Amino acid sequence: MNWNQIEGKWEQFKGSAQEKWGELTNDDMDVINGNRKQLVGKIQERYGKAEDEAEREVDEWLSKH
Repeated sequence: MNWNQIEGKWEQFKGSAQEKWGELTNDDMDVINGNRKQLVGKIQERYGKAEDEAEREVDEWLSKH
């Protein structure tokens, strides 16, 4: 699956993202709204991770969908 598909169906995928990154709030999910850069940024903010580490986690999550 590619990111365009995730973005287009964000309502369906945000639950899965929240399971993976439990510290992300519903408000975070609304702000992210399927935007990959926003998701990476929120992961960095909530978990104190470097951008490349957050990008890797998003890639891993994406590969499972």
